[in-house]
Amino acid sequence: MASLKEVRARISSINSTQQITKAMKMVAAAKLRRAQENITQLRPYAQKLSQMLGTVSAGAETASESPYQQQRSIERVLLIVVTSDRGLCGAFNTNAVKGALALIDEKYSSQARSGNVEIMAIGKKGAEAFLRRGFKVNTSHLDIFGSLNFTTVRAAAEDAMDGFANGRYDVVEVIYNEFKNAAMQIVRAEQMLPIVATTPPAGSSASINYIFEPSEVEIVTELIPKTIKIQLYKAVLDSNASEHGARMTAMDKATENAGELLKELRLVYNRTRQAAITTEILEIVGGAEALASA
Repeated sequence: MASLKEVRARISSINSTQQITKAMKMVAAAKLRRAQENITQLRPYAQKLSQMLGTVSAGAETASESPYQQQRSIERVLLIVVTSDRGLCGAFNTNAVKGALALIDEKYSSQARSGNVEIMAIGKKGAEAFLRRGFKVNTSHLDIFGSLNFTTVRAAAEDAMDGFANGRYDVVEVIYNEFKNAAMQIVRAEQMLPIVATTPPAGSSASINYIFEPSEVEIVTELIPKTIKIQLYKAVLDSNASEHGARMTAMDKATENAGELLKELRLVYNRTRQAAITTEILEIVGGAEALASA
């Protein structure tokens, strides 16, 4: 049985840990509120913009001339994996990395064997995970979460767009955690390039013929780069909100576990203390009896 000093030291240590996890939970909750507002406001705009692009580009006469719609034989792949810069957020980073690895095994296993799968890491944890596994990792955009805004994300999107337009990549996909609520994040893998035109169902509002001013081709040419950048920005904001939600949940669970452990240790402490007192009483009684019989 542990001594009273050892039990007291453990209780003190767990008390300190519980205070830290409780504070981290409160900080994550405050950051989550702001991050959730950001993604909630952007998501309808991004979805409508993507729908509009798919509908309009399907009917554009020269849409196939866009460098971002060229369908090529897939030999070189770029995966943009969005994770966090810090840990202590449960399985958040692990799930994103596993999602990317599963995508590679499912669709790009031959390219991976040839060393033609490159990772653009947004978030230090993802970069560390893929560097350990021997992948070629682009670390030019690791500091996005240090000052998260559209400008920093746009630079990453333009890097991927230039690589695709120049033929360095044949396909670009983004893997991230989509925010549902504080306790639920869903790993998503979305093709960012090439843009795939979608034909809306007949009779739907999206299938109506429109009059374009300026021309339909000019609108598509302007719309495609903007939509690609907005889609990546949405993925990063989704991941940012998911990170804070996952950290808040993880710290809440850690605080509860610390409380349960404290209860057990206090019980052990009381039992150890009572045993020590009983032992001392027995020693005193035994000594008194020895003196009396002497």
